[in-house]
Amino acid sequence: MNNDRLVITSRKYTGDTSVISSRLPSDMIRELDKIAEKTKRNRNEIVAICLEYALENLTINDDNAIA
Repeated sequence: MNNDRLVITSRKYTGDTSVISSRLPSDMIRELDKIAEKTKRNRNEIVAICLEYALENLTINDDNAIA
């Protein structure tokens, strides 16, 4: 008998959404699409996951801050 469990976590961000537009290099879009295909997710989900990770792991360098 297999004891592996399927664990599904809640989404961190819920509720209303907004549409944004950004220009990305074509190479980056192709890479995102490859990841989406491999993971069976859509491009939007991959971008949102990447942005969430970036926000959670971001360090702001204030060396050039204006006093």
